[in-house]
Amino acid sequence: MNRFSQLTATALIALSSAASAAPAPQWVASWQASPQPVWGADFLFPTLVPATLQDQTFRQTARISLGGPRLRVRLSNAYGTQPLRIGAASVAARAGATPQPLSFDGQPGVLIGPGQERLSDPLPLATDSRQALQVSVFVPGPTPVQTFHWEGRQTSWIAPGNQSQAQVLSGASSTTARLFLAGIEVEAAASARSVVVIGDSITDGATASLDQDQRWTDHLAARLAPRGVAVVNAGISGGRLLRDGMGESALARFRRDVLDQPGVVSVVVLIGINDISWPGTAFARNQARPTLAELQAGYRTLAEQAHTRGVRIVGATLPPFAGALPGTPLADYYHPDKDALRRQLNAWLRTDSPFDAVINLDAALRDPADPSRMAAAYDSGDHLHPGDAGNRAMAEAVDLEVLMGSPETSGVRSLSPGKGI
Repeated sequence: MNRFSQLTATALIALSSAASAAPAPQWVASWQASPQPVWGADFLFPTLVPATLQDQTFRQTARISLGGPRLRVRLSNAYGTQPLRIGAASVAARAGATPQPLSFDGQPGVLIGPGQERLSDPLPLATDSRQALQVSVFVPGPTPVQTFHWEGRQTSWIAPGNQSQAQVLSGASSTTARLFLAGIEVEAAASARSVVVIGDSITDGATASLDQDQRWTDHLAARLAPRGVAVVNAGISGGRLLRDGMGESALARFRRDVLDQPGVVSVVVLIGINDISWPGTAFARNQARPTLAELQAGYRTLAEQAHTRGVRIVGATLPPFAGALPGTPLADYYHPDKDALRRQLNAWLRTDSPFDAVINLDAALRDPADPSRMAAAYDSGDHLHPGDAGNRAMAEAVDLEVLMGSPETSGVRSLSPGKGI
């Protein structure tokens, strides 16, 4: 072998060794809509979806946190009582783009059993961080709608026939609920990670501007994407910590919606205000309000589960809500006694909680002149949910270094008034 050949062989071996030593890419959760059971016609709010679909296509928009060379989608029949038959599904890189067909074990459709979910085969569709995708799902036969995500804060469409491959739908009607799609995972660098935020309507984005991605998790995702960290939203409007509400309790769904998400390293918990305020209202007229000890026990259970899985868990104080929901059937949502319990809970969260750190969202959103109320600049107008500016303020209250600290870090970081972590 001449010297040139020797050098070439050496170089090839070096390149091969470097390639084999490079960390392999991984799948990470990049978007989520937590499944909920569809409620009956006697509930306080309409479902916003038909009772049954047949020979129809459902199309929705989902803005992922991180992009990558390939993706796969998760479809859910979590609360179905019969198998869910998917005839076809697709993903378009943007509105009006040509949809790319999805497959499931090499087939265009899939049958999802009751209480089950299915992950699609990887789709070689290159995406960027914070890219808005369109996912279409066609159901051929009579399909009872039993699993959904009620508060999508995004316009979705229902169209006749199989239009999963259509660039533009024809004959479509709209809704703001989500169906079938529960998550999107992307293939990302080995260093990529995910943060899950579990909460209620404040996290779900109940009063954020429609179709504008103004939830507080959207603002947090924009801050973390440059660091290779995704933020996935596990909020459910009407969600509670201890009891089922407009979805299963956080205790019941914590594993599915948080711990089982690929790439998760941290979780933010912002939930509890509905536990405190639902009892005595039209939601739960005869239900007893939980005690402080019961709420503390619920938080401890979440912390134990997270730490068992090596996941960092960060709590958040409950924002102020005096005067909440005026002029609605829930005008009795606020009461001074309920606020006293919220303040007790927040004091414990700041000083003696089981979380690795705490975000003081109460301090970030409250009116300095009246701490029981949300500051007018951050209030959506219903005195319970922050508006777009309030959602941005919540995201900016998060210290990213503390949020992404190692799971071994223990103790609650001391907070000064008016600051988050």
